[in-house]
Amino acid sequence: MVNPIHLRTLLETVRLGSFAAAANRLGYTASAVSQQMAALERAVGVPLFERSARSAHPTEAATAMARHSVRVLADIDALLAATANAHGAIAQELRLAVFPSLARPLLARLRDRPEWDGSDVDLRFWVADPSPTIREIRAGREFDIALVYEVGETALTWPQAMRQEWLGDDEYRVVVPSAWGLRPYEATTVHQLANLPWVVHHPGTSDAAIIDRLFRGRDLRPRTVGHSDDYTVTLQLVAGGFAASFVPALALHQLPDGVTVLDVPELRLARRVFALTPTDGAGTATDVFLGAVTEILAELGVARQDAV
Repeated sequence: MVNPIHLRTLLETVRLGSFAAAANRLGYTASAVSQQMAALERAVGVPLFERSARSAHPTEAATAMARHSVRVLADIDALLAATANAHGAIAQELRLAVFPSLARPLLARLRDRPEWDGSDVDLRFWVADPSPTIREIRAGREFDIALVYEVGETALTWPQAMRQEWLGDDEYRVVVPSAWGLRPYEATTVHQLANLPWVVHHPGTSDAAIIDRLFRGRDLRPRTVGHSDDYTVTLQLVAGGFAASFVPALALHQLPDGVTVLDVPELRLARRVFALTPTDGAGTATDVFLGAVTEILAELGVARQDAV
């Protein structure tokens, strides 16, 4: 499915002649424009730009698509305007489920995006981990978009009423109190972490089982001093000097003072982030929102490896 945001970006890129110029006009980074165009190429199945080390030139297909996109975007704008007029002051409602560690950075950045400035989309939130979200969907609750994740080979299965789209991987990192004197992002071995106090997930959760299996496979047996599934609380405990922990990168975008992030090559694990949308089709607001989510995740370091 072609994302209307990507069509607008294509139009500006062809008009202005470069990713950088389009980014400046639209308020993106050049990298975000490049990622949008790569996603559009995947959607339509043809190359739209001839890329070199320093530039990207639109192909004939890109020029033709940009020409037709003027009419398509005008029709979309007219449809949205007609819908708004038909419903008076009632905004378009978009029902969003999102897991906690993504909710804060996603919604904070969404407010600053040009396509949502003055938007009449009325967001309705359900903030919860994937398991309760999926239980709600199976029980009949409807979401326009559900942002979920899975860690390793879990028993989590997606509802048949929703189709899934992989958005990227969120890598876990070891975090320790800065007072311990370890250098940030310097390669660290598991032997340096032996016998240290740790805060870990509550037993019985899928995350806890997979992380425990990873640690045991590297002969790292943490001395557990606490359990917490709330990363905000976990990071405060680390900042306070109580313990080390293992948290996903998305939880590190508001890192408190007193926390050092380590690079431990022996401990590699990532959460795979997915968007679930109804199989019976998505509305324009859903498409626009999902496009914004994909770009924000890339800005946060969670991106598909095949993204250009």
